[in-house]
Amino acid sequence: MNTETHFHKQLEGLRMQILEMAAYAERAMRQAADALLRRDAELAEQVIEGDKVINDMEMRIDEVSLHLLALDAPMARDLRFITGVRRAIIDLERIGDEAVNIAEKTVFLSRLAQTPRNPQLEELVEVVLDMLKVAIEGFREGNVDKATDVCRMDYRADELNLRILTKTMDDMVAEITGVRRAVNTILAARHLERVGDLSTNLAETTIFIVKGLNVMHSCQKP
Repeated sequence: MNTETHFHKQLEGLRMQILEMAAYAERAMRQAADALLRRDAELAEQVIEGDKVINDMEMRIDEVSLHLLALDAPMARDLRFITGVRRAIIDLERIGDEAVNIAEKTVFLSRLAQTPRNPQLEELVEVVLDMLKVAIEGFREGNVDKATDVCRMDYRADELNLRILTKTMDDMVAEITGVRRAVNTILAARHLERVGDLSTNLAETTIFIVKGLNVMHSCQKP
């Protein structure tokens, strides 16, 4: 096997590893969101316990990517891909952390009296999970259009987060006994919105890998 063939085989292995990590991070977020909406403490605990797997994946992928950068001196798109992977694993690990944060809020909320459905929180969950799904698809396929869609969707996540904040603050004023519930709902919504931001980061990484354009902090333009 010649050097170039061996290098590209290693690159494909790196690609498969990060896609596996993305799948784990997405599953953790879906479980955390499901637990939040159903106040399911048992499922939330599973999310918390499973975070080590994502952390271990980040470390392993980081080592492989560093090895490829140091020893193989990749050029052009291969270099962008490896650099993009190193960006993406940070965001994926943070998504795993946000899933844990949501799960911890869920464990707390599960101990309180049930409240009526929160349609805005449910919509935020739907938007954020869709953002993450599309961001991962865009990364896997090298699809800039999907990456750009994620950037646009982040506006809706931000808007919903603000509406939830406003509504829960109003509830705090109207019902002092609900302050702790409201605070934890605000925090859970913030963690969800943060996953939207991290999904946008993944989308920006896809654009960087495919087009060589650094659109960090600017891809949200409508």
